[in-house]
Amino acid sequence: MGKLNHTVIRVGLESLYFSGAHHVLQPFAGGIGAILMLHHVRPAKPDAFQPNRLLEITPEYLERIVTYLRGSGLDLVSLDEAYRRIAAGQTDRRFVVVTLDDGYRDVQQYAYPIFKAHQVPFTMYIATSFAEHSGELWWLALEAVIARNGQISLVMDGTERHFDCATTAAKYETFARIYWWLRSLPTEEDLRGAVRDLAARYRVDVLGFCKKLCMTWDELAQMAQDPLVTIAAHTVNHVILKKVSESDVMTEMAASQAKIQAALGVTPAHFAYPVGDATAAGPREFRIAAELGFKTAVTTRPGVIFPEHRDHLLALPRISVNGEFQKLRYFQVLLSGAATGLANRFRHVNAA
Repeated sequence: MGKLNHTVIRVGLESLYFSGAHHVLQPFAGGIGAILMLHHVRPAKPDAFQPNRLLEITPEYLERIVTYLRGSGLDLVSLDEAYRRIAAGQTDRRFVVVTLDDGYRDVQQYAYPIFKAHQVPFTMYIATSFAEHSGELWWLALEAVIARNGQISLVMDGTERHFDCATTAAKYETFARIYWWLRSLPTEEDLRGAVRDLAARYRVDVLGFCKKLCMTWDELAQMAQDPLVTIAAHTVNHVILKKVSESDVMTEMAASQAKIQAALGVTPAHFAYPVGDATAAGPREFRIAAELGFKTAVTTRPGVIFPEHRDHLLALPRISVNGEFQKLRYFQVLLSGAATGLANRFRHVNAA
């Protein structure tokens, strides 16, 4: 997400808040609840180049959000309870569900004490290769290559391309260019292969990020003992499912269920599609999630929950708690449904 997009989004959120439009729109756009999406929770870093900062918020900001929610009159519920309410068509009390993707150790260190203190249920979607420390957090490897070098080269579409990374602005431009090229590649193996080659060329350990950042099965087992915690599935290898075959989609989903059951003794009833936007998951993936018996599956498509989602439980939207927008008023606008309603043209369900 470029700086121009950040500015446009920020202006939109500010306008909705200070005009009071989010209050006016909430009765029509707020739905019956919302599922929040987080990744990292940890202290802010001083680095000027942080292209993945959208995936992390500070513990202080999380504390403000949770305190606000506890005083808002909204019900903070588990994903199982949200499923029950949506499936039953219950609309009398608006709810919020907190979810965190991937299983990062900072969740245990910084987020869990906040949730525990406020008695907030939350769900962790676990990519099982991350818990085994064999996963590839390729977006972090790309960031590291660019951060550590003033110039890099990469074969793109059969041609050697050279990128200037001498300044912070140049680094951001290079990251965006390569990241979206990687996302455009037709297969997951093409994407992973390109990152592995780039990392090897610049001596970046792709697996090192997983070992440093992700919880082990033992750490997850400790957290799973708390009734506040729901463990859910997020594939084995965090693949972009639309880039792999149907049999591989089935394997990634089913094997993640089986691995979590074997490691933690619980069979996950809920699922999150990696990356999760329309380029990563669609009707094929929604169907397979249903075939495997998941009660719910979440996307990263922005939106709140409406009664109509009763018929689309395997394609639920979420509200991203984005590290680039850590102000409580932005969160209030997003929770109202006003911003996502406008973005979705007030369409309640997006499951195509």
